[in-house]
Amino acid sequence: MLDSGERHSHSGGGYNERRAECARACQLLGVATLSEARAEAVAALPSPLRERAEHVLLENGRVRAATRALRDDDLATLGRLLSASHASLRDLYAVSTPAVEATVARLMSAGAVGARIIGGGFGGCVLGLFAPGATPPPAALDVRPGPGAHLLG
Repeated sequence: MLDSGERHSHSGGGYNERRAECARACQLLGVATLSEARAEAVAALPSPLRERAEHVLLENGRVRAATRALRDDDLATLGRLLSASHASLRDLYAVSTPAVEATVARLMSAGAVGARIIGGGFGGCVLGLFAPGATPPPAALDVRPGPGAHLLG
């Protein structure tokens, strides 16, 4: 993990706005959660609700694919999914910032196979996925697997 250096607060601003946009999309679609929505119906939503709902649907698919990648010890696929998740958070969910993008670029240029903003967005930390033995950039917090977990090769 690497801190972008940008402070943020979830009690105000964009985070609550995104939650409200998702709730409004659910109302318009007649579903309790966006995971119940159909892609064809989401495509008919007005902007920015369409983009927010598309992010959620695509992210749910990425989570399922990440589960398979973890089960298959497929580090490369997991890295691509992590980066795709970040791109979706940036482009569809609109929660990234220039400082976060610079942090993603820093991790990727240091050899990460994927990187993604974590938390509610609008600043904070970025998770970089490195192969075993790779060296993250200085100031990165090195997170290691705990009991019951293992490294992907």
